[in-house]
Amino acid sequence: MSEAATLILSASWVLPVVPRGAVLEDHAVVVRDGAILAVKPREQALAEHPEARHEHREGHALMPGLVNAHTHAGMTLLRGIGSDQPLMEWLKRYVWPVEGRLLSPEFVNDGTRLAAAEMLRGGTTCFSDMYLFVGDAAAAVDASGIRGVMGLTVFDFPTPWAQTPDEYFQRGREVVETWGDHPRIRFTVAPHAPYTVGDESMQRVGERARELGVPVHTHVHETAGEVEEAVSNGGERPLARLARLGLLDQPFMAVHMTQVSDEDLALLENRPVSITHCPESNLKLASGFCPVARLDQAGINLALGTDGTASNNDLDMIGEMRTAALLAKGVSGDAAALPAERVLEMATLGSARALGLDHEIGSLEAGKRADLISLDLTSPELQPEHDPHARIVYAATREAVRDVWVDGRALLADRELLTLDLEAIHASAVRWQGRVAETLQACES
Repeated sequence: MSEAATLILSASWVLPVVPRGAVLEDHAVVVRDGAILAVKPREQALAEHPEARHEHREGHALMPGLVNAHTHAGMTLLRGIGSDQPLMEWLKRYVWPVEGRLLSPEFVNDGTRLAAAEMLRGGTTCFSDMYLFVGDAAAAVDASGIRGVMGLTVFDFPTPWAQTPDEYFQRGREVVETWGDHPRIRFTVAPHAPYTVGDESMQRVGERARELGVPVHTHVHETAGEVEEAVSNGGERPLARLARLGLLDQPFMAVHMTQVSDEDLALLENRPVSITHCPESNLKLASGFCPVARLDQAGINLALGTDGTASNNDLDMIGEMRTAALLAKGVSGDAAALPAERVLEMATLGSARALGLDHEIGSLEAGKRADLISLDLTSPELQPEHDPHARIVYAATREAVRDVWVDGRALLADRELLTLDLEAIHASAVRWQGRVAETLQACES
């Protein structure tokens, strides 16, 4: 599509997300120069733009692309290692030893390409990442056509990417210098967790995020053990410490938050804080349950993420929506908690808001970027045709995703990836599978 061309995308149902729960029948999204020009009845759009190319999807729902608010995309090459272990055992016995030997620019680039292929095929058009060798992950974002929010990761201990806190911040500056003008790449500043980043580095994180005008993105209160250890060692809960350091007074993404006391809730309310819920990873690692219904009632912005495939084990946002909705009902004892249209909003506009991108993506509104997906709702498993939101959240799988556009550019057409070579990606994954297996064997011997 040339820059001057107009594209009209229409479907049996358009789910714009704004207003919440809206279902527009026989509507169209008019796209020009990578942006949404209008959302209006199909016949009106065709009459007003006779020169436009028109693509119609009968029996499909057209909606904003899903926004995965927390991933470790390069870790896709570690999918499933050390399964069925608690968080710290999994990290110390499996993940960190393998990363110590294999983590490299090639590892992260190949892993992120594999992740991008999976996410695009599942309807994710934007993801927020937290990993190392960030520039190599950004290169994979550039190649795939997906939208990426790259976390400028900080630890207080050495990794293959950096040895000291100063070096982590310098690496982050280099990434911003290289990729800062890219139209599909944005940033967060991403200290790994309160237990791996000290006060001095955390304060520097806040300063750097304010300089860049971006959110802070970190794991917080992932497990009860994390909170108990922090109280034992320092006398305060991690969230209280972050508040004391001023980090909750600026855009802040708290990932996981399975432990929320009344005092924690008071710290979260009326602050620019978003909670990124990763229900399947939390369940698999037995980390606990984020009380999303309670947080929602308190007016706190909710985002949705998959976490990495090493702990999930997929990047399937449609599956994550279903788990989030069902878990919210079970944990709260309220069948009305997190209804289908609310969890779909959480996976689109809520995640975009957490990332500071709600003015660009997350809903189908004039002026926003044309990041859209179409889902085929004609299969027997999705019949009869009642509420499309409920069909997508409670019955659909990611195989229903047929088409994906980012900035109005088709990246998936009838489930065929247009920007990534699946054969090459598969061959790369097989090579890394062998190297990871050898490394695990060496670590255990």
